Amino acid sequence: MSILPNFFRSLILASLLSFAAPIVLFGGVLASLSLLSYIPLVEAIAQFTQAQILQFLAVFGNGCPLEGILTIGFTFSIVGAMFDTYAFYRYQNLRGN
Repeated sequence: MSILPNFFRSLILASLLSFAAPIVLFGGVLASLSLLSYIPLVEAIAQFTQAQILQFLAVFGNGCPLEGILTIGFTFSIVGAMFDTYAFYRYQNLRGN
């Protein structure tokens, strides 16, 4: 029986989850900071932190925060796929196949 379909299924799933993880993380932090900016005592801190995060993302996106988060997501996706390939290879070698 071929192990190729299982490998590709695992590879695609690992790539998609690795791509989504930083996007969800940064999106959640930015959404939380956006909600915190409505509270008067922490408004300035939340807005400053949000601006710093957007500036950090703009560094990776050639001036655009959206491109920055996509660049980070694609990079994480490649790393996740490489790790999954390594884990699959090690599993096959330890099993004796």
